[in-house]
Amino acid sequence: MRLLILLLASALTVSAADNFASINQSLIRLTVTGQKPDYRIPWNPGRRRSGSGSGFVIDGRRIMTNAHVVSNGRFIELEKDGDPERYQAQVKFIAHDCDLAILEVNDPAFFEGTTALDFGDIPALHSTVHAFGYPIGGERMSVTRGVVSRIEFRTYSHSGLDTHLCIQVDAAINPGNSGGPVVQDGKVVGVAFQGYSGAVAQNTGYMIPTPVIRRFLTDIEDDSYEGYAELAVEHSNLLNPVHREYLGMSPGMTGVRVTDVMSVSSAAGVLEKDDVLMAIDGYPIGNDGHITLDDEYVQFEEIIERKFHGDTVVFDILRQRAPTTVTVSLQGAWPYLIYRNEYDQQPRYVLFAGLLFQPLSRDFMSAYKVNNPQIKYLYDFYVTDDIFEERPEVVILSSILTDQINTYLGAFTMSVIDEINDRKIKRIADVAAAFAVSADRYVIRTIDDGLPIVIDAVNVEAARERIVRNYRVTSEQYLGPEDLTNEQP
Repeated sequence: MRLLILLLASALTVSAADNFASINQSLIRLTVTGQKPDYRIPWNPGRRRSGSGSGFVIDGRRIMTNAHVVSNGRFIELEKDGDPERYQAQVKFIAHDCDLAILEVNDPAFFEGTTALDFGDIPALHSTVHAFGYPIGGERMSVTRGVVSRIEFRTYSHSGLDTHLCIQVDAAINPGNSGGPVVQDGKVVGVAFQGYSGAVAQNTGYMIPTPVIRRFLTDIEDDSYEGYAELAVEHSNLLNPVHREYLGMSPGMTGVRVTDVMSVSSAAGVLEKDDVLMAIDGYPIGNDGHITLDDEYVQFEEIIERKFHGDTVVFDILRQRAPTTVTVSLQGAWPYLIYRNEYDQQPRYVLFAGLLFQPLSRDFMSAYKVNNPQIKYLYDFYVTDDIFEERPEVVILSSILTDQINTYLGAFTMSVIDEINDRKIKRIADVAAAFAVSADRYVIRTIDDGLPIVIDAVNVEAARERIVRNYRVTSEQYLGPEDLTNEQP
């Protein structure tokens, strides 16, 4: 009997070793050199950084990794175990909203001896998974074992805004592990992407599950990445039976109450405040906002997560105590982008007479550590108070490069710009257009409606030469790519 147990243990060890060897043939180490943009001096290229991460080979001679591993990257090198060569790679697709990226390698020799990994399903709670990667502190592949401890919606830290399905495991996800596969029964069930520091929680990591991965891969099938559609509807749970009775729900009815429908919502004009969402695409919605999907208890938004722009979703609702059915056509919601971290793009700005104008964004707020109550209000309530309708971009006089032309104007720093020579400023491109028009003087009004900033045009050219020379300004404006500059949100 003891011999049989030893033989079985030996067989399991050999099987696991074979499995790990197969993963090793797919695992890739990434070294990335990048530059982080400087929002306080936006004409600077930014400080250089170097980092490492992991990736793995999937079908189609592609490398999958995290978006945050390669964001702002200028040069990407790949290494394989047992191969001394380094191979240059380029980002083919990147999805900052779900922290995934696809790399391509020009040298076909790179894929010799590699194995493309297949994807599995969502692992069950309490089941065991293995995380593979190249964490800091070593040159060889690392394997850590963990147990699936939680499956829930969670904010992805890379974008700082987007919330998707996420799986927690009690295995450490360390720097360098990011982008590596999390494997169960020889198939990828997730991509390692974020974790807590040891001071917050021990051996707690998170992986991107396969429904998010598959949606990303489906989205890029047309050779472009469109991103997620947004319902943009606020709702509250109906756990209190008195509230359910008040809304006209009979015993046995379940659902959640709509508390707000944003003007940019896919459901604007379709759903209304106080509607009760009882089912989505036939899946009953619980009083806590969850549904049972693929044997998992998840938030009902997971249905929307798996759909694309132009797809529809059907809600069974209770409106003014009467049941009905409505159909929502899904689309994006661009105003929310003000709350997302930006990557792979230069900060947009206009510099005129030493006055630096920039659009409000999450990165702007972080770079300047803004405490101005007016700006904080415009940022915090940009969507909920429909500020975006009047100001698609909130333009700020962020700083002043001191020169004799702008002496005594320091008090206007961090002011919100309303008009320049009677031209309404709705986006940063309007600032450039206003200053491009010849005038005797430029009158710049803020939304405070106090005394304006006045710049005499006769002094502008001489000041421009001094400012560019003294502050080593390489470019006096950047409005963004052509498609962004011409966009009329």
